[in-house]
Amino acid sequence: MRILSLRLIVALVFGVTLVSVVSSWYQVRTTKDALRLDLERKAETFSDSLAVIPEPYLQRGDIAGLLATLHRFDGRDHLIGTTVYDRNGFILANTGNIRSLTRTTPQIIRDAIARNSTETNYMRSGFRRLYIVAAPIPAATEDMAGGILVVYDTDYIRAQVFHIWIQAFAHIALQVLVIVAITLLIVRWSLVGPIARAAEWMKRLRTDRHAQPPSPKDLDFLSSLAKEVAPLAESMRQARAAAEIEASLRNRNESVWTAQRLADHVRNKLGGSNLFVVSNREPYIHSRQDGAIKVTIPASGLVTAIEPILCACNGTWIAQGSGNADREVVDSHDCLQVPPEDPKYTLRRVWLTKEEEEGYYYGFANEGLWPLCHMAHTRPVFRTSDWSYYNEVNARFADALVEQIADEQAPVVLIQDYHFALLPRMIKERLPHARVAIFWHIPWPNPESFSICPWQQELLDGLLGADLIGFHVQAHCNNFLNTVDRVLEAQVDWERFSVRHKNHWSSVLPFPISVDFLEQGTVKTDSNTAEERSQLIAELGIETTYLGVGVDRLDYTKGIVERFLAVESFLERHPRYQGRFTFIQIGAPTRSNIPQYANFQRDVENEAARINERFGRGRWKPIVLLSRQHSHKEVERYYRLAHLCMVTSLHDGMNLVSKEFIATRDDLRGVLILSLFTGASRELRDAIIVNPYDTEATGEAIAQALEMDVSEIADRMQRMRNAVSDHNIYWWAGNLIGDLCDLRLSRNTVLKTTIDVTRRAS
Repeated sequence: MRILSLRLIVALVFGVTLVSVVSSWYQVRTTKDALRLDLERKAETFSDSLAVIPEPYLQRGDIAGLLATLHRFDGRDHLIGTTVYDRNGFILANTGNIRSLTRTTPQIIRDAIARNSTETNYMRSGFRRLYIVAAPIPAATEDMAGGILVVYDTDYIRAQVFHIWIQAFAHIALQVLVIVAITLLIVRWSLVGPIARAAEWMKRLRTDRHAQPPSPKDLDFLSSLAKEVAPLAESMRQARAAAEIEASLRNRNESVWTAQRLADHVRNKLGGSNLFVVSNREPYIHSRQDGAIKVTIPASGLVTAIEPILCACNGTWIAQGSGNADREVVDSHDCLQVPPEDPKYTLRRVWLTKEEEEGYYYGFANEGLWPLCHMAHTRPVFRTSDWSYYNEVNARFADALVEQIADEQAPVVLIQDYHFALLPRMIKERLPHARVAIFWHIPWPNPESFSICPWQQELLDGLLGADLIGFHVQAHCNNFLNTVDRVLEAQVDWERFSVRHKNHWSSVLPFPISVDFLEQGTVKTDSNTAEERSQLIAELGIETTYLGVGVDRLDYTKGIVERFLAVESFLERHPRYQGRFTFIQIGAPTRSNIPQYANFQRDVENEAARINERFGRGRWKPIVLLSRQHSHKEVERYYRLAHLCMVTSLHDGMNLVSKEFIATRDDLRGVLILSLFTGASRELRDAIIVNPYDTEATGEAIAQALEMDVSEIADRMQRMRNAVSDHNIYWWAGNLIGDLCDLRLSRNTVLKTTIDVTRRAS
């Protein structure tokens, strides 16, 4: 660092000196030229005026009078002296100390007389620098009477220039001293300090698994480096934490699923085969903002679970290109390598027109299948045009997938969600040697509800092209099998939960999805949490004591209005909490171009306003509605500081908000109020389970949560954290892909391996 500082100082001194010298030279040159120009102008004017004086004196022969007149001008404006010559070059009168110049007739006076014009010249006399003006003396009767020589001293110009150089060097010296001092301070504060903090951070990374990165402000200009190091640091932290947990659990003959274990497990299961993932949403979105292309990663547990596998096996992810700069970064085959910072697998983008997206995604998928599968009392809308687009888009993805698979010997295909119900059959017919699985992330309704769909047979036939069909819970598997049994000519094996259709076996199994979970190992003190909570309350501009939180998309299946009614009932029945309890609803707008969603968003806003108007007073509000997208980091803060979290879905496949809340609460505080209509309620038995349609009972659950003993809260939270830790997102992906790879394929049928269905059903 000392060598760097010395080099920096030397470079700055040299640069400042060079710039200052050049600047001073220019100033000197400009000043010198200005002084000379001023002298020349004055001298010429004065000599012209002086040239008319001698002629009358010469006519009278009054040399003494001429000398007296000329002496009056001695010393004016650096004038040394004057000499009057006749037209033959003989001296008639002489003033001042210029005898060395007038011993002989200067050539300049001869030229002035001969040419009848004023002549000027700079010259040296000994150590003196002079400026000479020679002008002809006009005569009354002849052309001229002679000439006059005017001599000026120019040493004052040299003195002025020298003075400027002295000042310049003084300024240079002062500037150098100031700049060196400032540089040393900057190096110490903005270079040495950040480097020291970065070094300390890296040291803590090496020795402490809980090292927190300094803020960008602390790192100053090293923020770019910090951005690059932060992901590496987080990977190190997670790897170290996972290794410690696994080592701890290994002592108890237990194990935990981590990204590395998942990657190793699936790599072994694939046995050299490649994995191909299909989803509607892409893992990386390229958008042009402020003239530059920026990459965003959608908040998705699916990306967390699947990406480590694709990185491990150099797989391919096929998804719709949705960013406004997505086309700018792909190659001629619509592919690019991701992750951007360390490319390890291929992202293949499929392009849809606006009409296709409206019909396939917003139309059939979200106005048809979504309300059909969620028993939330919203009527499904089925249009023939939407169904046509749904077929076209599924076929488009099938083409892209077949193109990517090419000559793969044993490809493994994992299809995600209800957007691609027809895709498994399309793939299986064209690539019968491929192992194909589809995971249905939303509930599957009972046969009576599903029979509403005009194309139920086609959807079921498409799904049964898969070798493995996964749902969150066993109840959804049962509903699916019952639907198949009623609608299709198919053989349903209830013992092994499988279906034989068109001479092809499909296993139907539960795989409850989860979240990334690593033990944090540090428990925040109550005082720290209380201080952070007070800061958050101040930022919200309210006054309150207790906080509840809900995190949802503004979707009619999430029970947000019912949740608000429960808060209203709670405040009615427990008035002592009025002015002390505030419920924060984080509601991300979604699918706003669908009328049901736009209407629902207005209903949520109106209900929150009504309750606030009824109970609100001063700065206290019973409900704070935050209708915007929040990052995962922002949401975690609310999870961590809330006294309770409400998940009151009217119908949900799993609902990961409940598990995210639990994973965040390493302080073993906070109470989860959970709808019995979520898949998560099968696993998280220590939550307060409620029926969201019973608003009074749900309101009483709020009171129970706020008044629960601290030790009971900790016990409940610890048990739920154990459940989420044991069955995290990596466990989900490992089991799903592992079971798919364990299926042995033949030409006409699938010979299934024995799978422990009871384990998953429990």
